Amino acid sequence: MNTSDTDYPAATIYPGPISGSGSDLPATPADVNPDNPPWGLWSALLTWIMSIVAVALVPNLLVLPYVVSHFRGATTPTRELLLADKTFMLLFVSGWLPAHLLTLALIWAVATRLGKFSIKEVFGWSWSSKFGIGASIGSAIGLYLLSMIIIGLVSTQETDLDRILRSSRTAALILAFIAVATAPLIEEMIYRGLLYSALQKITGQWPAVATVSVMFAGLHVLQYWPNAGVIGSITLLSVVLTVVRARTGRLLPCFVIHLVFNGVQSILIVIEPYLRSLIEHWRPQPTPGIILSFVRFLG
Repeated sequence: MNTSDTDYPAATIYPGPISGSGSDLPATPADVNPDNPPWGLWSALLTWIMSIVAVALVPNLLVLPYVVSHFRGATTPTRELLLADKTFMLLFVSGWLPAHLLTLALIWAVATRLGKFSIKEVFGWSWSSKFGIGASIGSAIGLYLLSMIIIGLVSTQETDLDRILRSSRTAALILAFIAVATAPLIEEMIYRGLLYSALQKITGQWPAVATVSVMFAGLHVLQYWPNAGVIGSITLLSVVLTVVRARTGRLLPCFVIHLVFNGVQSILIVIEPYLRSLIEHWRPQPTPGIILSFVRFLG
């Protein structure tokens, strides 16, 4: 495991609130570190807003030709009708990938100021001596298990994401791919990267932790509403990720935690049909009832 010789705790570099004006931005690459970024709060907020717009707009533009041609001459399709349409759901989920790629290009432009700074240096894409890869993977697995307990204890209700997973096997696999290929990277660079780095210079460490945690969890409330268990687990994940960013001064541990957390869910999505077949094969036997209950709990 590679560790950096230098850590950058925000409280050490910036013990108190600092003005967020453009004059506070570092002028040279030597002045840059994750807690002294080359962007201000307004740039971070604008990038965050544009990322939301991209995820909302690109998938809708992708499905628009299909909706116009498929429902031509019919009454305006309802939300329930569209969610039940397998082709619509497949196209809509596929639209998240180009939306994420556009967002990634915007993040690069803002974070590096079009290549003037190293994206590795501005985000802290290295291991901290305080929190390495083992701690990151262990934290992710522990968080996932704790999240499953929260979900199991709280009554659950169907969400739009559940409908996507049920709409078709292809849509489910695309969603599983996006959940590990682009979502953790994009979300960590925006929330624990751009937003946290800019906020902690103005408010200090812990107000920034609270604000970013709420922003991340709040946006996911819409995605997982009205499932209180999943919303609770996402809130827990948000708080832990932001605290790790604050304490280590690095983004890489946050990314790995997020990646492993999503990766476990994606693996379950991929193997779910095979698990179901295996369970159905074993179901007449008395012993595997424990396994069936465990898999249902994970699912």
